[in-house]
Amino acid sequence: MKMLSLCARYFLAMAALLALWSSSLAWAADSAASDQAKQTWQLLDYLAVDYGGAVHDGKVQSASEYEEMKEFAATAAQQLGALPSTPALPDLQQRAKALNELIAAKADAKSVADSAHSLAAALVKAYPFPLSPSKPPDLARAKVLFEANCAACHGATGRGDGPLGAKLEPPPIAFTDRDRARSRSVLALYQVVSQGVSGTSMPSFATLSDEDRWALAFFAGTLSHDDAMRTRGEQSWGKDVSAKAVFPDLAAAATLTEAALSEQMSPDAARDLTAYVRSHPEATVASSGTGGLSLARTRLQESLAAARAGDQANATRLGLSAYLDGFEPLEPALRARNQALLTEVENAMLAYRGALASGKLEQADATAQEARLPVCAGRW
Repeated sequence: MKMLSLCARYFLAMAALLALWSSSLAWAADSAASDQAKQTWQLLDYLAVDYGGAVHDGKVQSASEYEEMKEFAATAAQQLGALPSTPALPDLQQRAKALNELIAAKADAKSVADSAHSLAAALVKAYPFPLSPSKPPDLARAKVLFEANCAACHGATGRGDGPLGAKLEPPPIAFTDRDRARSRSVLALYQVVSQGVSGTSMPSFATLSDEDRWALAFFAGTLSHDDAMRTRGEQSWGKDVSAKAVFPDLAAAATLTEAALSEQMSPDAARDLTAYVRSHPEATVASSGTGGLSLARTRLQESLAAARAGDQANATRLGLSAYLDGFEPLEPALRARNQALLTEVENAMLAYRGALASGKLEQADATAQEARLPVCAGRW
């Protein structure tokens, strides 16, 4: 019986190791497919933005850029063929074939951009990958990162005029180029920061944390706008409910381009609203019903209800969630704009959790009133 028990343990251990090995292989395969889908998406977005510089009115304007467009479209089609099979794959391949045919026929820039964007959107749906950061990026930190990692080539203000830029071929992107910036999403910038650009001097910054890469992408996405645009966008955001509906969350802020937004409103309004949201991505979280201040208030109310019902464990968990999931993601932006309010709210939430831990329900209730942030947005 003892021998059988040892054998059973051995086989159970081997089964566990095999399961772990199989799951590791599956995770690696999923990760590889995700990376491939991301890079294919990047190629398609690059095509959509840059094709207009290669072809105009059916004529090639730059032979080298046109060859690059053909190469990227062909590579995208090849990489689609290497993705794991799904019911959506045949349609993606058909779309890729149509895109290659448009480029071969020297079609107009809008037709090619629409085709590339349509394929990219279908690709994300079939092979999902994260479209935005998990919390609003810290743009103050991003500015420091940009100066340390990007300014030498792209210039201190993103004009492509850094001291090393003149020696590079092709030259570094000028983030201030309005024509190209209109069609470029923050997600596209994130992909470039993460993976680099083949055939250019743009390296991958994959050694930076995901959080820092998203911050850099958002910061680079602000460089084609000026303060006047941002101010007008903020005014629109504050008084126009439809503006918040356009950017309901961080994913919209990361994926929506100014050009796409111009199809819903005037180009000037689209430019100004984009300028504000990219400079203040935390606004999309603060105004949504699923994050930011709204979530912090909701979690505090739920925590109080659990405490009144005698459910200490849930009251504590929800109290922590009010801070970690609701308020903490907004801290970088609030620190820059209202340090006193940040400290006030942090202290109130700390006092609330302390009162909960001590079982002082009345004190917790009173403290929660201070920490519910009813006018925080107005003081922000």
